[in-house]
Amino acid sequence: MPSIPSDVLIVGAGVSGLTTGFRLARQGLRVRIRAEDAPGRTNSAAAGAIWDPIYAEHPRVGVWAARSYEVFSRMTERGFPGVRLVDGIEASREPMETPEWALLLPGYRECTPDELPPGFVHGWHYRAPIIDMPPYLARLEQLVREAGGDFEYGEHLSSLTEADAPIVVNCSGAGAHDLVPDPEVTPIRGQLVAIRNHGMTDFFAEHTPELGEMVYLLPQGDTILLGGSAEPGIADPEPDPAVAAAIIERCIGIFPWIENAEVVGHRGGIRPSRPKIRLEHEEADGRHVVHNYGHSGAGVSLSWGCADDVTDLVLGLLGRKREEDGAE
Repeated sequence: MPSIPSDVLIVGAGVSGLTTGFRLARQGLRVRIRAEDAPGRTNSAAAGAIWDPIYAEHPRVGVWAARSYEVFSRMTERGFPGVRLVDGIEASREPMETPEWALLLPGYRECTPDELPPGFVHGWHYRAPIIDMPPYLARLEQLVREAGGDFEYGEHLSSLTEADAPIVVNCSGAGAHDLVPDPEVTPIRGQLVAIRNHGMTDFFAEHTPELGEMVYLLPQGDTILLGGSAEPGIADPEPDPAVAAAIIERCIGIFPWIENAEVVGHRGGIRPSRPKIRLEHEEADGRHVVHNYGHSGAGVSLSWGCADDVTDLVLGLLGRKREEDGAE
């Protein structure tokens, strides 16, 4: 079947691809999103998705994170599916200074010693967006379609040279390792365990200097997502029962009541790790390519800010400026 003519082809239907597609379609561009899997089957759908702008490197991380927080906040006011603002604690087992990004957030205050779980020595309260990704991605896909965007699922691209549009936006995540190719991209498998929620309303997140084994509890309605894990070099998203058992054991060590909680599901996904996020324009094989990948564990947290920058780059190539659409 011939491809639908488009101004912009987006490669990837995860949170970066959908958010960017929505922004570009709202600017009146003919957008086509091409991916192997529909949004509900991407790695983004498995994310715990608490807004927390860490584990990603780029000079504009702070700008992207602030913009995304602003958009998620407006979404909660409008009842956007899957998006909530939740109070909670982020805490460290090692002495540290509270990160600057937390100081001006709603609900910020330092924890008192008696508010910290055993083994933790520093922490802070704040209010963060937490996104239930399956309904969130489904609504984003719907909005892209309503804005005139088209989708092609099921076809594997082996190279960006196969992308048939004058402007290509590369939101391929971990797939960029082979697609670009970019040897700096490393897959990191992460897992979550879902348990029945009998009343927990606040989140808890362990702050660690690097992405690795940690403890977090993210309430999402009737369930709580327990995390987390990080397995560098593993590109298979299928959950590992041994890793799941270790997650539960770590969480029980801090919150003993979890030992009696009913396990209702498991999630596995691949984080696209890179020493620095790649968001830039290049000319390759006679077409314009705008890259937007390498977000590691912060793809959701940075999604709207990155999408705005990509939109500015694409419109700049067309001699246009972005118009605020106010349509989140």
